[in-house]
Amino acid sequence: MECNKNSNLKNCTCTYSPCSRKGLCCECVAYHRKNGEIPGCFFTKNGEASYDRSRAAFVRDHDKR
Repeated sequence: MECNKNSNLKNCTCTYSPCSRKGLCCECVAYHRKNGEIPGCFFTKNGEASYDRSRAAFVRDHDKR
């Protein structure tokens, strides 16, 4: 499967500008999974802005709803 970076960037909610994986969803998911983290696009807007990609932060972020 070919990754369409330009199309993915339209929907990418990650605000970490220097990220080399921005728009490359499969690379982003693999990177965060390897580090025991969750990609920013799984968080709410406020949760993503914290840059804390831990599972605990994800649970806290979604418990607020």
